[in-house]
Amino acid sequence: MADPISISKAQARRFMLAHHQLLPPRKLKGKAGILEYLDRVGSIQFDSINVVGGNPDLVLQSRIAHYQPKWLQELLYQDRQLIDGWDKQASIFQSSEWPYFARRRQAMQVYYGPELKSSGKLAVAKKVRSAIKDRGPLSSIDIKDDERIDWHWGIPARTTRAAMEALYAVGQLGIHHRVHTRRHFDLIENLLSSALLRAKDPNPQEDEYLDWHLTRRVGSMGLAHPKAGESWSGLRGSYGGISAVERKAAMQRLIDQGHVLQVAIKQVPKQIFYLRATDLPALEAATRASRAMQRAAFIAPLDNLMWQRHVIAMIFDFEYTWEVYVPAIKRKYGYYVLPVLYGDQLIARVDPKYHRDSQILEIKGWWWQSNIEIQDTSMHAAIAQALKVFLVYLGANNIELSGTAKQDVVIRQAAKLALEN
Repeated sequence: MADPISISKAQARRFMLAHHQLLPPRKLKGKAGILEYLDRVGSIQFDSINVVGGNPDLVLQSRIAHYQPKWLQELLYQDRQLIDGWDKQASIFQSSEWPYFARRRQAMQVYYGPELKSSGKLAVAKKVRSAIKDRGPLSSIDIKDDERIDWHWGIPARTTRAAMEALYAVGQLGIHHRVHTRRHFDLIENLLSSALLRAKDPNPQEDEYLDWHLTRRVGSMGLAHPKAGESWSGLRGSYGGISAVERKAAMQRLIDQGHVLQVAIKQVPKQIFYLRATDLPALEAATRASRAMQRAAFIAPLDNLMWQRHVIAMIFDFEYTWEVYVPAIKRKYGYYVLPVLYGDQLIARVDPKYHRDSQILEIKGWWWQSNIEIQDTSMHAAIAQALKVFLVYLGANNIELSGTAKQDVVIRQAAKLALEN
């Protein structure tokens, strides 16, 4: 077996950022840029929390020049080039990958099938399908139903909603559109082409499927660590994943076949990372690259770059915890804090909130990394530009500083520049 490729932390940072289309930020363009990014990473995680945009929009605003959320909506619900589905979690990926996820739909059929039958708890599914066929796309509240059942995590749900969820999981329904986070479902044959729906699973054998999905997941991360936790979830096709033992065996098979390479980082001893062989030229380019373009961006909490937070700590020296689910009294920073990228470093954290009624972007807090030199005028200008871009993305027309942000001279000046230009 070949020795691991050896690189430095600086090279690892540059590769990770280049792989995730953040070196520099906002270099991709339009809807074509969204598809190009998904070609590389496979999927973008969906999340319903919207403080300064949903997670997919936050991911894309840092990569796509002049990003407009309507572009993603068009790709999903008009062009149908993208689809709401399930990968690691609820995710967005390219519709062309529908056949590759047949195994998960089959697993969901085994799981939900008995309940969807006329004698099952979700027998209302037949009524749901008929209503959608007759009336067009519907959400769960569009069908009158007062009956409830225990649903996921023991939470009661209306049977129509549960039936829609199950029909969606097995592939009979798809998401026609969303109104905010509310999903409106349609029959899948109305959303995807018959050729795509008839296409066979390209990986009919379990080993073939694991090879495909495991390689794809490595690409979702860039440099993937064996102990990436939930970032490896969902690989079998069900809600869970494969065991660590199974994953290790499958990864060794990919290494032996030359599809995955091992990488060591000089300043991170006793750790091995995985790299897709197809990404080796990009890694080699990163090792030759000079100083990164000094541009700043705000990074989504569930950004693909941030999936492996322990790896971010290893190579960026940036400890990050998403504190949304941390009790307020125990939060160190804030509810929805975003990492701030500048060049090839994560230099700070920002706690933003968009007030839609007044169209004000409030910066509730700003915390610099302790090892960052903040007296660089190019850094100030880059932060001002990042704020300006963020204003346009949100549709905001003013910035309000509070908390630690109001006390920071650099951020006060950057906000002023963002509003002037």
